[in-house]
Amino acid sequence: MVRHQAEQLLSLMKERGIDVYIVPSEDFHQSEYVGEYFKARGFVSGFTGSAGTVVATADEVCLWTDGRYFLQGEAQLKGSGIKLQKMFQPGVPSVEEYIEAKLPEGGTLGFDGRTISVSDGAGYEAICEKKSASIVYNMDLVDEFWTDRPPLSEKPAFKLDEAITGESAESKLKRIRKVMKEKGCDTHIIASLDDVCWTLNLRGDDILFSPILLSYAIITLDGVTLFMDEGKLNDEIKADLKALNVTLRPYNAIYEDVKKLEGKHILLDPTKMNYALYENIPDSNELVEAPNPSILMKAMKNDVEVKNMAIAHVKDGIAWTKFMHWLKKNIGKEKITEIGASDKLEDFRKEQEGYMWPSFAPISGYGEHAAIVHYEADEESDIPLEAKGLYLSDTGSNFKEGSTDITRTVALGELTDEEIYHFTLVLKSHLALAMAKFPYGAHGYSLDYAARKPFWDEHLDFNHGTGHGIGQLLNIHEGPTGFRYKINIAKNEHHQIEPGMIITDEPGIYIAGKHGIRLENCLLVKEAEENEYGKWLYMEPLTLVPFDIDAVDFSLLDSKEILYLNEYNKLVFKTISPHLTDEEVEWLKKYTKEI
Repeated sequence: MVRHQAEQLLSLMKERGIDVYIVPSEDFHQSEYVGEYFKARGFVSGFTGSAGTVVATADEVCLWTDGRYFLQGEAQLKGSGIKLQKMFQPGVPSVEEYIEAKLPEGGTLGFDGRTISVSDGAGYEAICEKKSASIVYNMDLVDEFWTDRPPLSEKPAFKLDEAITGESAESKLKRIRKVMKEKGCDTHIIASLDDVCWTLNLRGDDILFSPILLSYAIITLDGVTLFMDEGKLNDEIKADLKALNVTLRPYNAIYEDVKKLEGKHILLDPTKMNYALYENIPDSNELVEAPNPSILMKAMKNDVEVKNMAIAHVKDGIAWTKFMHWLKKNIGKEKITEIGASDKLEDFRKEQEGYMWPSFAPISGYGEHAAIVHYEADEESDIPLEAKGLYLSDTGSNFKEGSTDITRTVALGELTDEEIYHFTLVLKSHLALAMAKFPYGAHGYSLDYAARKPFWDEHLDFNHGTGHGIGQLLNIHEGPTGFRYKINIAKNEHHQIEPGMIITDEPGIYIAGKHGIRLENCLLVKEAEENEYGKWLYMEPLTLVPFDIDAVDFSLLDSKEILYLNEYNKLVFKTISPHLTDEEVEWLKKYTKEI
C-alpha cells in the first residue's frame, strides 16, 4: 500500500513538472506532534515516528529521521521502496545537500509552503538560486490522492484560570507589547500554537497529546486578531476575549489578511512561522525577525506555575510508584504485554484527580525493543514481558495543573552483568547532571558534558539530547533551552539556562538486539547563592519515583552519588507514601532504603 502511495506521488510530480518534492512531518505551525489531518508524511511513507522528512525525486523516494528512530525506520520502511537516510551519520547527506544534488539545473522544487518553516524555505531558495531553479510552494500533492484524509479538529477550547497560570492574559499581552515597542514594532504575528495559547491562557484538543488549539494571532499595540474556528469557543471565553479587544477571524483567513498589512513594522519569528504565510506578507512592511517574546516568558515558570507543575508530578509519582509495585509483584504470574503494561500505568494515572490524557505517545519497550529509542508498540510488535531482563517506560501525563514526562527502566527478574553495568552507567550519568551547580549564563551545551562523561570515558554515547524544556499544559518539548552538545538551532535549545525553567535529564544507552535503558526526571532550575563569581544555579527534581535498585551495582557509585540518591529517596518516600496502600508503602520502603 505504501509503495502505491509513493508511486502516486511520483506520478503527480511528473504530471506537474516537479523535479523534487518535500513532505515534512509538520503541520501549518511547525508543531512536533500533529493532528491526524496533518500526517501526510506518515501517509506517504508508512513511518509513524514523530520526526522525519520525505523527499521524492524522479527516480527515488527517501526518508530522513534522527537517531531515535533508526531501528523503527528500518522496520517500517521495509518493502516500501523508500530509502532510509540516517541523519547526522557519516556519509549521509542532509536533506538540503541531497536536494541540491538531485535538483536539475533549471528544475522545479515543490512543497506545501504551509508545512515548511521560513528558515527552511530560505535554505531551499538558496539551493534553487544556485541551480537556476524555481519553487512552487502552493501545491499539496498528497492531498490530491489522500481520499479519506481526516478532517481538522472541531473539539471545544477551554481556558486556564490564573490559579493555574499565575498570570492573566492581559498581563502577558502587556509584556509582549513592551518587547514590541523596544524593537520598534507595531505588529506581531504569531503562528506557533503554544505561543498563542500561552498568551491568551487558552487550551484545546486539536493535535495529539499537547492540549493546544489550531490558531494564529496578530497582536497590535491596542488589539489582537485571533484566527481560529469560532465554534470552539463558549460564551464565557468569547466575553473574556472581547474584554482583551480580541477580534475573531476564521482559521485560514490569515493568509489573505496578512496581504492587507501595509507599512507596518512587524515582529515575527522565522523559525515559528510557515513559508507560505511569510511569503504573503507585502514587501511594503518592515520585518524584524527575532524569537517570539513569549518563548522565553513561558519557559521561565512563575511561582504559581511551579507549584502546580509540582502537584502534577506528585500525582504522576503516585501513579508510577503504584505501577512499579504492581509490575514487580505480577511479572511472571500473569500475562503482561508491552501495551498491557502501558495501559495499566495509564489506569493508575486515571485514578488521580484532574488527569486529562497522555502528554506524548507512550514508549513501552521490553528487551531489544527498548533499544529502539522512541519505540511505539502496536498489535504486531507487542510482546509479553518475562520475569527477566529490563523493561523501559517513557511516558507523560497532562493533569489540570500541568504536564509530566518520566522514564524508568525496571528490572523484571534476573539480569546479566552487562545489563547491570549499563543501568548503573546510565544512573551515574543522570545523577551527574542532576547534581550540577553552575553560574548564571551557562548553556545546556556546556552542562551536557556532565551527563556524557561516564559514557565518553568508556567510548560509549547515546544518540539523542540529554534533556529538553517542558511546557505547562502546552508542548512537552519546549524551547529555548535543553541539554545537548550538538548545537541544533532548529531544536531551539540554545538559550542560557534561566531560573524557573523545567528541563528533563534523560541519558540512556541502547544496545541493538539486546536492551535499552533510560532514566528521566524533570528538573526545576533554582537560584543558589551569589558571590564574587556571580549568581549560582542548581536543579531540583520534580519527578518523584524511585530508581530500580535491583539493577544497580552500588560499588560503581561514589560517595556524592550515593548521598544524592539517599536524599532523593527520602523525598520520594516522604511525599509519595501517604498516598499508597500499606502493602505499597512496605514495598516503597525497600526501594527507597538508605544505601
